[in-house]
Formats: sequence, C-alpha cells, structure tokens
Amino acid sequence: MNKLLLGIICFFIGQIIVWFITNAQFFNKWAANHPWFMAIVLSGPTTYLFLMGTKYIAEHFDGQLWPGRFIGFGLGTVAFAILTYVIMDENINEKTFVSILLATTLVSLQIFWK
Repeated sequence: MNKLLLGIICFFIGQIIVWFITNAQFFNKWAANHPWFMAIVLSGPTTYLFLMGTKYIAEHFDGQLWPGRFIGFGLGTVAFAILTYVIMDENINEKTFVSILLATTLVSLQIFWK
C-alpha cells in the first residue's frame, strides 16, 4: 500500500480516537466518570498511530515534516466535523462548512501539489 495512504489512514483513525477521548464524556456516563481510563488506555494506541502516520507521510514526501502536519490538521478538522454531526447531532453552519472546505483544501494542496 502507498505510504501516503497508510499515513492518511493512521492520522484519520488517530483523530477519530482523539475525538472519542475528549468528547465521549458528553454522551456516555461511563466515559465521563472514568477520564483517567480514557486518557491512559487510549493515548498509547493514538500516539502510535500518529507516530506511524508521521513516519509514512514524511517518507512519502522525502523527509519533509510540514506536509504531514497540515494533512494531520486537516484530517482532524474533517473527522471532528463528521463525528460531531453524526454523534452529537450538531449541525454544520456556514462558518463550519467553510472551515471544513478550507481543511479539505489544505489536505489536497499537500497531497497533489508537487
């Protein structure tokens, strides 16, 4: 599999886990009552995903770190928007839509502009 795709998958899954670590407290009583468990148990796999995502994307871009930073940021914005809409039922207003569009543009620039 392409290293760029592997990096994107690692970052996206990591961003999803981070969303649950920080936001499950608002819709799950158990998560709200066990923040240490959420932080300690889930932070290890999340860190590993971000480490591997950074590795794969840096290898794809000949050692450059900036593309991975922007890709990770953009994917985090997209993952946050999707999960907040689907799970928390928060609507996407105009400002949020433009932010998602900008994040998608940022990721696309890093991937397609050589």
